[in-house]
Amino acid sequence: MSSKVEATFLGGAEEIGSLGLYLRLGELRLLFEYGITPSKPPAYPMHAPPMDSVFLTHVHLDHSGMLPRISSEYDVNIYATQPTLDVLPLLLYDTIKVADLEGFPIPFTKEEVENLMENTIPIDYGKSIELGSIEVVPHNAGHIPGSAMYQIKDDRSILFTGDIQSVNTHLVWGTKPIKTDVLIMETTYAGREHPKRDEVEKQFLEKIEEVVGRGGKAIVPAFAVGRTQEIMLVLATQEYDLWVDGMGRFVTNLFLQNPAYLRSAKKLKKARNKIKTVRKRSDRRKALKGEVIIATSGMLEGGPVLHYINHLKNDPKSAILLTGYQVEGTNGRLLMDRGILELYGIKEKIDCEVNFFDFSAHAGHSELVEFAEKSDPEKIILMHGDNREVLAEDLKNRDFEVVIPKNGESFSI
Repeated sequence: MSSKVEATFLGGAEEIGSLGLYLRLGELRLLFEYGITPSKPPAYPMHAPPMDSVFLTHVHLDHSGMLPRISSEYDVNIYATQPTLDVLPLLLYDTIKVADLEGFPIPFTKEEVENLMENTIPIDYGKSIELGSIEVVPHNAGHIPGSAMYQIKDDRSILFTGDIQSVNTHLVWGTKPIKTDVLIMETTYAGREHPKRDEVEKQFLEKIEEVVGRGGKAIVPAFAVGRTQEIMLVLATQEYDLWVDGMGRFVTNLFLQNPAYLRSAKKLKKARNKIKTVRKRSDRRKALKGEVIIATSGMLEGGPVLHYINHLKNDPKSAILLTGYQVEGTNGRLLMDRGILELYGIKEKIDCEVNFFDFSAHAGHSELVEFAEKSDPEKIILMHGDNREVLAEDLKNRDFEVVIPKNGESFSI
C-alpha cells in the first residue's frame, strides 16, 4: 500500500443498502460487500469491474444480496466467517422466492447461488489472510454473530467496518476500536441515539406483562438473523407460553453450530429449548392460543407474522411489538405511521396496540464518534447512511479529516 489506494463505492455510500466498495491497491483489486436494497422494486449496486477477491462482513442482504452475480461473472474467492456462510444461502434462496412472489425481476438463479457457495472461504477473527504483500485481518464487528470488520495492512492500515455495534447484547459481544490510519465507517444511525439497552428491555418486558395480563397476545415481529435470537434470549427468563415461527428458527440452529461467535451458546440453546417452535401448520393454531409469538418478517413484509396479525387485528387487548427499524415504504412503517397494514393484498385498519422498541444492532451517533476517536485515524471515510453530514460535522470539530464520497465517484485513500 506504499502506492495510493483508489476507492469507488458501487453503491451504499450515501444510502443504507446496495453496499459495495471497490479498492485498487497497486495491482490488487478487492471488493468489500455487494448488496441489494430490498425496496419495492429492489435496487442494485453498479456493475462491478474485475476483481481478485471479495470480502463479506456479514449476511444481511444490503451487504450480500448481489454476490451470486459476482460469482457467475468472475471466478473469485469470497471470504467470510462460518456463521455468515452458513446463513447466506438461506437468505439468497429466499430473495429469489420473494422476487418471484412479488413479480420483480429475479436478480440471480439458484445455480448462481450454488456457484457462489463453492467459491467461499471461511475465515476467523484475528487470523490474517495473505494477498501478496497485503494482509487482511477480520475483527469482531458486534453487529450479529459472525459479523466482521476488515483491517487491510501493509505499510498503512485501512479499517472497513461494515455494520458495527459497540454495546454488548445478549447475543454477541460489542466491537472494540482498532487503531488504524484510515477508517471507513458506517453511519446508519448518524444524528440519532439509542436509548439505554437495559431500559429498552425493561419497557419491553413490562409491555408484554401488561398485554398478557389483560388477556391479549403479544406478537413480536423480528428479523430472522440476529433479532429473533436476541428477543429469544430476552424472553427466555420469563414464564410465558412462548412460540417462535419463521426463518429465525433455522438461523438459530445455524448460529448454535458456531458457538465461538456467540456471547453464550449455552444461554441461546437453553432459550431455544424452552421456547415452543412452530414446525407445521397445526402448530400455528396452538401458537395463537399462547401468549407471546416471535415471528418473521421484522418489517411485516411477508412471512408467518402476517398470519398471526390477521387473526388478532381486531383485538384491542393484543399488541404488535416492533423490535427493529421500519424502513420507509415497508408494511411495518405503514403500520407505525397510519395504523394500517397490507394483509394479503388488502389494506386494513389494525385495532391492536402498536409499540416500537429500539433493539438496534447498530452503534448510535455518540458510539460512532467514540469508536472513531479511539481508532485514531488520520482520515475517516463515511458510508452507508443517509445522514452522514451530521456525523462528519461532529468529527471535523474533533479535528479529523473526513471524506463523504458519492456512489460511483473514485477517490484516493
